Amino acid sequence: MSVNPAAGTLAVDDDPRRYEHLSIIRLEDPDAIARAATARRRHPGVKAGKQNFIVAADHPARGALAIGSDPMAMADRRQLLDRLQIALANSDVDGVLASPDIIDDLLLLGALEGKLVFGSMNRGGLSGLVNELDDRFTGHTAAALEALGADGGKMLTRICLGDPDTVATLEATAKAIDSLAGRKLIAMVEPFLSIWENGRVRNDLSTNAVIKSVAIAEGLGSTSAFTWMKLPVVAEMERVMASTTMPTVLLGGDPDSRRDDVFASWEAALALPGVQGLTVGRTLLYPHDGDVAGAVATAASLLHRAASARAAEVSE
Repeated sequence: MSVNPAAGTLAVDDDPRRYEHLSIIRLEDPDAIARAATARRRHPGVKAGKQNFIVAADHPARGALAIGSDPMAMADRRQLLDRLQIALANSDVDGVLASPDIIDDLLLLGALEGKLVFGSMNRGGLSGLVNELDDRFTGHTAAALEALGADGGKMLTRICLGDPDTVATLEATAKAIDSLAGRKLIAMVEPFLSIWENGRVRNDLSTNAVIKSVAIAEGLGSTSAFTWMKLPVVAEMERVMASTTMPTVLLGGDPDSRRDDVFASWEAALALPGVQGLTVGRTLLYPHDGDVAGAVATAASLLHRAASARAAEVSE
């Protein structure tokens, strides 16, 4: 599958110099990033019953550039920024989850006005690395996120019972949760039970495995007051959501799956108690047909329907 859209689908300028000004600013005026962060209008704050829609773009920092059969699908930073700006231009998109380099670009582009901002904190577990599960914190720190005026940080928490690096990841995650909570910032924890299989890491997406990963992850840190879960949509999501009282956002799932099937699974899961929104990346930024705006609008409609259904239940 090629993820490069047909000409004109993205409706953006394809001038190769269109982001050259970012390089010039970084060269001549690097403090402009901090000024943009300070001047940025913040999101008014998350609310129950208002499904939170966050676009994720932290995959490249872990060396995860592939989508489908295209091993370098996310390698073109100009095209990624095009796609992110299209997604963020939809007023139903509440914010972004990204690594520091991408957030800095978006700040300079003025694309984060009124948006939630979540920084990706641990990107050291590079895709395909020999010790991939030694997932060190190489991205945003809690202090940096506070200085940026961000809303929180996300941490990938892969738990492999057969790999000794897991305990270090759990300890680092617990410390990050505490550091964020001390600043009243959200810790978005993305747990998986993972296994080594044929020399590669595979996440176990069975229902029981996801539930076990949640049980471990929600106990990390000295407080859970600011902890959210970021969970995959799997079979028997009712059982998964019964395993936690943490606010939960759904991650995007396999971009190779049929889009209608993916959206249907999201819609069913969004109706469950405790689910507070979507944090989705490649499925929306690199849809099969190249129509980023259309994919984002469809996902937003699912969130609207879920919110309306909940409001109707409350009023009954």
